[in-house]
Amino acid sequence: MPSHESGNVLELLPPGRFVTIENQPNDLPPFQVIQCKGGRCWVRQQSWGGYVHWEVEHCRLKSA
Repeated sequence: MPSHESGNVLELLPPGRFVTIENQPNDLPPFQVIQCKGGRCWVRQQSWGGYVHWEVEHCRLKSA
């Protein structure tokens, strides 16, 4: 039986999902997930265009 000692369960964040980052200001719109892999997610703002993104730890994100 797998051990769940850490107690950290990460939410599934598929590409296209909108998320907020912990401590994100209320006036900043949600980010869109590009990809998640190895505990890191790449997110972007829709106004940034297709080539600009930000790498964030998965545990700092939650669904918007």
